[in-house]
Amino acid sequence: MSTVAKSWDLTALINAVDPRAGQAERHLWLVRLMEWLRHAPSVAAAAAGANGAPGQPAAEARAPLAVVRLRHLLNQLERQPEIRSRVQGMLQVFWREVDAASLFADFGFGARVSLGGEVLSRLQRRWLPGTPDTADLAALFGMLFEAGDAAWISAIDQATRQRLATLLAPGLTEWRQTLLNAITILVSAVHASGYTPSLRQRMDRRLLDSDPFRQLTRSADALRSAVLEDRKADALREAALFRAVLGACRAAADSVTAHLEEFGISVDIVYELDQMRDRTARIEQLLDCVLSPEPQADWQRLLVDLLQALGEATGLRALLRRHYSLLARQVAERSAESGSHYITRSRDEYRDMLRRAAGGGIVIAGTTFAKFAIGALGLTAFWAGFWAGTNYAISFVIVMLLHWTVATKQPAMTAPALAATLPTTGEATTEEIESFVDRVAQLIRSQVAGIAGNLALCAPLVLLVQGLAQWLLGSPLVSTRDADYVLHSITLLGPTALFAAFTGVLLFASSLVAGWAENWFVFHRLDSAIAWNPRIIARLGAARAQRWATWWRANISGLAANVSLGMMLGLVPALLGFLGLGLEVRHVTLASGQLGAAVGTLGWQTVLRPEFWWCVAGIAVTGTLNLTVSFWLAFKVALRSRGVRVKDRSRIGVALRRRLWWQPLSFVLPPKEFGH
Repeated sequence: MSTVAKSWDLTALINAVDPRAGQAERHLWLVRLMEWLRHAPSVAAAAAGANGAPGQPAAEARAPLAVVRLRHLLNQLERQPEIRSRVQGMLQVFWREVDAASLFADFGFGARVSLGGEVLSRLQRRWLPGTPDTADLAALFGMLFEAGDAAWISAIDQATRQRLATLLAPGLTEWRQTLLNAITILVSAVHASGYTPSLRQRMDRRLLDSDPFRQLTRSADALRSAVLEDRKADALREAALFRAVLGACRAAADSVTAHLEEFGISVDIVYELDQMRDRTARIEQLLDCVLSPEPQADWQRLLVDLLQALGEATGLRALLRRHYSLLARQVAERSAESGSHYITRSRDEYRDMLRRAAGGGIVIAGTTFAKFAIGALGLTAFWAGFWAGTNYAISFVIVMLLHWTVATKQPAMTAPALAATLPTTGEATTEEIESFVDRVAQLIRSQVAGIAGNLALCAPLVLLVQGLAQWLLGSPLVSTRDADYVLHSITLLGPTALFAAFTGVLLFASSLVAGWAENWFVFHRLDSAIAWNPRIIARLGAARAQRWATWWRANISGLAANVSLGMMLGLVPALLGFLGLGLEVRHVTLASGQLGAAVGTLGWQTVLRPEFWWCVAGIAVTGTLNLTVSFWLAFKVALRSRGVRVKDRSRIGVALRRRLWWQPLSFVLPPKEFGH
């Protein structure tokens, strides 16, 4: 408490300054001085305003309180030469012993070479306490300043800047050399990044013909010599050349992004690219300070930018959002490519969707009996979930290989394709809105066809198999206890709606896994490796290796989606059960098969019981939530990844209502004119 009180008492604070104190004490005094500037009580602020500099304009009296306090501090030091001398002595010792170049060259940049390492580093900076007993100004900067200081520092007027520069001048005799040292450090980092294989191999070869990264180091050395030798004309000429080379390095780095969008995203490469771009921007700022005849304003802008970097130094949300945005876009666009196959546009495509969905219903009927068989084994929760997930995964892969479909997989894959019809910039035209409404109608009727086809065969086929088992074996395949459990588990009167929404989240997650897996496959060029690797060719033969490469490239996304979905449906509830979260999955097609099995065991009279119809209602709600939750999540990701800001939502809503009023059947059946 006494420390805080003393930091708010300016008289006690300036009387406590001691140039002969130890490093930690000197730095702690500076920390307290900055606290006083931010948090001095209103009485001190009023006194500061009353003691402004002579001739101060009225507009400056409305400056932020911290600026007013700074003027008050300068007034006090100018009126007390002895204390001013002690403060300047402390600042001279400070600048002589501290490593200032580290602040300008290192602060705001990750010391790690990967995004994961940077996340860990930021967590450490957020939670571990710092110490003022350090000569590293980059480490001390976060104790001296807060991110909010950028507002009042940017408001410091020219007269106050000049007075502050006069106070600091005795300790900053070699400030240009310090900035040049920082530029040298930054240039070496940019040079090294330009020659890392991950970036160099993805840069446009034409932009590397002039070898800009090697030239950057030579140009920086020439500029440094001209500035330190006070050859002003040469310094300006070398600076112009240096900026041109720096621009060439940025252009080469920018060419990597186009390569990534075409051949797959790596967040670590995106992170390294951002680091390089930020370092080149910092070099430009430092160069402005070095070359400016009156650098106070440039110093002010530099300090404000450093404070903005301080605000981001411990933040994770902005870091992850920025570096995963390209990956999200790549995942969404690859899902859009796959999802476009799930959208029906004509009556022929609609009928084909019904046939493929009916085939999927046949497979899920077998999945239903396998699920009951696994449950009858009495396995522990984990292994029951594992084998249930394996059952689902195998079934979904079979559906994929037979070119059939399961309706609930469609929304998460079709949402990116739907988002692709929206404009990314500017106001949407009438044609774009109508195209979007067309896509919505096509998507809804695709879901109707998928669910109708799945349910049309799954439940009746399960019921038929139950009847055959009763006739041939004398008893149905599903026990009465399991049948009763079905009637009490998938009913709408229980937590079915919550479980169905949870299943929609898993369906969405599987689409992300699919997009990520395809991006990983393409990024590592595994299709080319399968086609041309000598050992693979020796084992498979050239023709078969080419076919395998083509097959894997075409099916990696589907395999990843189906296997991940199946395993998540089985394992995630089991794993959450260990944490006491009793979440289960409710999949509309599986639920219909289970209800058919229950009717086959309990008899036709079951359809007269209220429990049966509550289960039917539960299946309807399950299907709705499976589709809408997965679609909504995927659509949100697709919009964010494309940078779409829909300002015409009211126009889109009007267009949808108009279509629903005038052409309601277009949301269920394709228009006849598009039937061929």
